[in-house]
Amino acid sequence: MHKLTWLFILFCIHILSCNSQHNKIKKNKMKVFANALVNESSPYLLQHAYNPVKWLPWGKEALALAKSQNKPIIVSIGYAACHWCHVMEHESFEDSLVAEFMNEHFISIKVDREERPDVDQVYMTAVHLMNQRGGWPLNCICLPDGRPIFGGTYFPKREWLNILEQVNNLFLGNPKKAYEYADKLEKGIKQAELIGKNPAPKAFSINELNEIYPEWTKRFDKINGGKNGA
Repeated sequence: MHKLTWLFILFCIHILSCNSQHNKIKKNKMKVFANALVNESSPYLLQHAYNPVKWLPWGKEALALAKSQNKPIIVSIGYAACHWCHVMEHESFEDSLVAEFMNEHFISIKVDREERPDVDQVYMTAVHLMNQRGGWPLNCICLPDGRPIFGGTYFPKREWLNILEQVNNLFLGNPKKAYEYADKLEKGIKQAELIGKNPAPKAFSINELNEIYPEWTKRFDKINGGKNGA
C-alpha cells in the first residue's frame, strides 16, 4: 500500500481516538452536574438530568422545599418529542448563567406531561387564562404554594432571563400584589373547570312531531337506508 495512504489511515485513527477521549472527558464532566432527575424513568426528565439547572421532579418534596425556603417555583412542562422543548433546553437550561439565576432565586420543577397530565391540565388552564393560548414547553412561575402568577410557552434566552428577573423582583418587592393576582387566577382556574348544568329541554308536543316528520321522510333513502343522497 502506498506510504501516503498508510499515513492518512494512521491520521484518521488518531483523530478518532482523540474524539473518543474528548467525549469520555465531556461525559465525565457532565456527570458531575447531574441533578435530581437522574433517578427518574421518564425519557423527557432524563433528557434534562445533566442540565446545570437543579431540576426536581414534581412531588411533595419539591413543593415543601419551596415553602421552607420561601422561593417561587418554576414549573416547566414538556415531552420527549417536543421540538421547542429541545430548543429552550439548549438555549436556556443548558446555559450556566441562566441556570445560576434559576438555582439562586427559584425552585425548578420539571414535569413530563405524558406522565402527569393532571399537573399539565392545571397549569395549561392557567396559561390559557393569562394569554388565551398555550402549548409546550409550558413554563409557569408560581408562588411557593404552587399557585401560578405568570406563564407562557417557549421563551428565547434573553426574554426568559428578563421574565425571571421581573417576577423575582415582584415577589421580593411586592409580595402582596403577587398573592392577590394568584388568588384571582386560582378562582379563574376553578371556574374554568366547572361544567355548567344545561337547563331542562322543552318538552315536544305530538303536534310538533307530526309537523316535522313529513319533512324528514322526504330525505330518507328507502333503498339503501340513511339520508337520501349520502
